[in-house]
Amino acid sequence: MRRLAVFLASSNGYDPAHAALAADVGAELARRGIGLVYGGGRRGLMGIVADSVLEAGGEVVGVMPHSMVEREWAHEGVTELVRCDSMHERKAIMAEYSDAFIALPGGLGTLEEIFEVWSWRQLGFHAKPVGFLNAGGFWTPLLDALRGLVDSGFLPAPTLDDLAVAPDLHGLLDSLEERLRSVPQPAHGEGLR
Repeated sequence: MRRLAVFLASSNGYDPAHAALAADVGAELARRGIGLVYGGGRRGLMGIVADSVLEAGGEVVGVMPHSMVEREWAHEGVTELVRCDSMHERKAIMAEYSDAFIALPGGLGTLEEIFEVWSWRQLGFHAKPVGFLNAGGFWTPLLDALRGLVDSGFLPAPTLDDLAVAPDLHGLLDSLEERLRSVPQPAHGEGLR
């Protein structure tokens, strides 16, 4: 895996463990030689993961719409800051730059981003793996709700099972790498790489 898209909060949240997790993720990505692709922010968990990668000598690609850069939300110290016109374009660029996608703790933006790339995978628009870093059980309520969608017949079980989920980054990265090695296909349709 050359680059990983990480979706996460632009705030720190209430639990200091989330900030520590973001810092650990950044350091481990740099240690493994995996570049970070993220939303380009300088605040919150976004800024922490970017700073951690940079401090460890890794590559950081931030992607942010011009309007957000003009509000001075961008991290100007990243390896590359890609400016774009819209949030839709931002997600498409992040997907293009990345080999896989993960979600760390976050809110609506994080959920919207990870669900979009997951649905793209299900529909066959790409074959890049998608995962949730479930440190401390953060995503367990969401994963339980998704299991409820399976039980209700609104989400195919193979689509949910296709998600890489692990409580630690090592396990999650290993799971993503395994999916990349096996050239997995989405639950529906033809996969593109």
